[in-house]
Amino acid sequence: MRLTVENYPPGTIPPHAEALRAPVKAFIAEQLAGSPAHLRARSWSGFDAGFSKALAARGWVGVGIPKQYGGAGLDPFSRFVLVEELLAAGAPVAAHWFADRQSAPLILHYGSEAQRTSFLPRICRGELFFCIGMSEPNSGSDLASVRSRAERVPGGWKLNGQKIWTTYAHKSHYMIALIRTSGTSEDRQQGLSQFLVDLSLPGVTVNPIKLGTGDSDFNEVFFEDVILPEDALVGTEGNGWQQVNAELAFERSGPERIYSSLVLLDLWASLLGGDPTPDEAARLGRMLARLAPLRAMSVAMTGLLAAGQSPLTEAALFKDAGTALEQQIPAEIADAIAARPDRAADPELLRTLAYLMQLNHVFSLRGGTREILRGMIARGLGLR
Repeated sequence: MRLTVENYPPGTIPPHAEALRAPVKAFIAEQLAGSPAHLRARSWSGFDAGFSKALAARGWVGVGIPKQYGGAGLDPFSRFVLVEELLAAGAPVAAHWFADRQSAPLILHYGSEAQRTSFLPRICRGELFFCIGMSEPNSGSDLASVRSRAERVPGGWKLNGQKIWTTYAHKSHYMIALIRTSGTSEDRQQGLSQFLVDLSLPGVTVNPIKLGTGDSDFNEVFFEDVILPEDALVGTEGNGWQQVNAELAFERSGPERIYSSLVLLDLWASLLGGDPTPDEAARLGRMLARLAPLRAMSVAMTGLLAAGQSPLTEAALFKDAGTALEQQIPAEIADAIAARPDRAADPELLRTLAYLMQLNHVFSLRGGTREILRGMIARGLGLR
């Protein structure tokens, strides 16, 4: 395999999806009126259940879920426009984020009809929040080394193990967890299954992990003899690896992989006004020159998803390049400020920059580390 422009066929957002942009902008402007940049910079790490429920009331949570299950029945391009506007403005989307982006599509494609009718309408109403249980201690992003185990017992499953770096597990109702149901960790991709885990069940312990920013988005989650019902299994037993890879294609291909620092970039550009120095203009130009083709790649992958494809290698490459830009933006702006000691920096710009400089190392960790992604890309190209 070779990655060429054919892997990212040029795409255009269709008019019906673009028509969503104006009402979404108006809604966000109303909801975020007066919200400072340093808070908006949290964006898809910002947890606000009220905002998510207000968004759901407009029909904008689960937009790709069919109407029969409570969704809007819209296509991936409509969701792209919605997500782009939310992230560009720095809306606090974390409460519904994982359910909307990953859990609901997974349940739709692999879940039973009973699971679809039970979970999807509540997700679309903003009533049910999900987290994703993939990473485990001493495994990093090597998902195939899963050791948490579910064993069949009368009437269901008994779950034991541990997950780590689980975003907002302490505020979620359910986890979709990748669990071993047969074999050992040496069996790698074989014997893995996915489960719906009610986080209120006895035997589940959630411990938040405090970051250097003072936030506690991440958690470690322990399972000790947790009894799951028979219908907690999602899809087919032993098919978890194939299912989770389809899930990761959604996670790694969207605009969230390029927009984590956009609130900062917008603020800095607006403060430059119409008279930047040559150095500032060059820095801004470099960042925009990288941002534009990455956005085009994300639009192209949206088209592939709309066509029913699962661009795993393409999404891994995009995510690697996108998070590198997300990390570069705060560093470039910090250097630009330092190059002008004669000019007092805007206090809100400094607050926003300080937050992202503490956080930006996380951008290349969440959703798969850079090393793991490059291994995936190498395998996709037939190089290993």
